[in-house]
Amino acid sequence: MTADNDLIVRTWCATATGAGAREYHRYFAGTLLPQLRDLPGFAGGYLLSRDVNGTVELTTHTFWESPAAVRAVAGDDITASVVEPEAQSVLLDFDPTATHRSVLVDARG
Repeated sequence: MTADNDLIVRTWCATATGAGAREYHRYFAGTLLPQLRDLPGFAGGYLLSRDVNGTVELTTHTFWESPAAVRAVAGDDITASVVEPEAQSVLLDFDPTATHRSVLVDARG
């Protein structure tokens, strides 16, 4: 399916121990996603992981219907990551910035 709107993917990465990754997974699914689902313009999200030399790399991809929807959650500087203290406490490190890409083709449906 070819995208015919302004769908944007916001991507962010972090690293964690195995235990920290499991805790972040619980946080993402149980706390963050319910909060995001209440926001206008939120269109879904993914949490991905991969093992890297004894740590776990976590990558989030959240989908937004417009740049205005991204600004509503991220603020005026949409490149700044938004990482709540609860999430920070289970991570070893996280990117201070997020990247944004326009969806050209959406083959999920």
